[in-house]
Amino acid sequence: MKKKIFWLVISTPFFLMHQSFAQTRIDIGIKAGLSIPNLTSGDGDNPINSGYSSRLGPDAAVHVEFHLSKMFSLQPQLEYSAQGGKKNGDQAFTPTPEMGALFPPGQTPQYLYANYKSEAKINYLMLPVLAKYRFPLGSHWEIYVAAGPFISYVLSAKNETKGSSEIYLDSQHQQALPIGAQSFDRKEDIKDDLHRFNGGVSGHFGVSRNLGKGSVFVEGGGNYGFVNIQKDDVNGSNKTGAAVVVLGYAFRL
Repeated sequence: MKKKIFWLVISTPFFLMHQSFAQTRIDIGIKAGLSIPNLTSGDGDNPINSGYSSRLGPDAAVHVEFHLSKMFSLQPQLEYSAQGGKKNGDQAFTPTPEMGALFPPGQTPQYLYANYKSEAKINYLMLPVLAKYRFPLGSHWEIYVAAGPFISYVLSAKNETKGSSEIYLDSQHQQALPIGAQSFDRKEDIKDDLHRFNGGVSGHFGVSRNLGKGSVFVEGGGNYGFVNIQKDDVNGSNKTGAAVVVLGYAFRL
């Protein structure tokens, strides 16, 4: 049922726009490039969800552009967007049950610390609906800006960790647990821990070159989600966002 509702939400804007703007010029575009996402922390006191840096991933989309005038258009698009973030080095984690058994009942610390690599890989299907305004530069070139809201759905979400490290009670690594170095090589599916839907704003700046009834273009921009992605905030809360650079081609129907 959730999937049916999602695909209904995805398809409705395209159908309504097609019916409303049936007599207008319509362009179809495809584009692909690089997503540079990061996770922003809404709780600076929680070491689990803070300290992320940007990772790299793919971004690709297909769009339909409805030209309402020579300068203005509306552009809904379906976009695959890699989101997430990574950490490298000292970081906190929640003790495993095996580690908790080393402490007296009721005295297991909330966090332990170690040196390893971790990467949250969260992939979304996004539906932005953008208002687009263009500025012609002669007969062949133009620049444009576009911005608008989006909704998105989590396709997959994994947390991957790598490395081997001593385990410490403190972030200064002064008090090591007497269990020796432990391996952190593992992959965990975290999709069920996240809200399936998100929403936010998306926008970009672009340059295009007209080629007959088609055009090639380069865009740079980004997106930012307003919803805390975790269902449970026991390990803090994060919001998604990414810078995006893509290359594409559009053609007139």
